[in-house]
Formats: sequence, C-alpha cells, structure tokens
Amino acid sequence: MADDQRQRTTVTIYGQHYRIVGKDGPEHVEKVASMVDDKMRELKVSNPYLDVSKLAVLTAVNMCHELVHLQEQSEDGKKEEDK
Repeated sequence: MADDQRQRTTVTIYGQHYRIVGKDGPEHVEKVASMVDDKMRELKVSNPYLDVSKLAVLTAVNMCHELVHLQEQSEDGKKEEDK
C-alpha cells in the first residue's frame, strides 16, 4: 500500500493522544478509539487501583473476549442456517 493511500487520524484515548495510520477513514478510527476509551473508563470504575498499563491490558482482554463471543455466535448462526 502506498503512503498516499494511508490516512492519518489523531485520536484521544484515556487522555493520551495517538496518531493512527491506516487505510480506514477517520470516522472509523475515531469510532474505534471512542469504544476503547469508553471501555477503559468503564473498567476503571470497577478497578480504581489499576495503573494505566494494566487497565489497557484488561481493556484489550475484555474487548477480545467480546469479539470472540460474537464470532462464536456468528458461527453458530451459520451452522443453524446450513441445517
């Protein structure tokens, strides 16, 4: 992919600014960043003593758990359609 096809978007997650470079448009990147920020803030309420790096890992684990759950539901739905 050529550099001119990659887009740069600056987002704020949990008070830190990040420049994200990729093929997705700014709206998509901002939505993803907002979801990460929201999840970090949600988890901080339940885990007020976690430092930022542990909070980030817990956020990643939680979001991946949700993704795997959705993938499994999708696979189960496809199996039902094939019957």
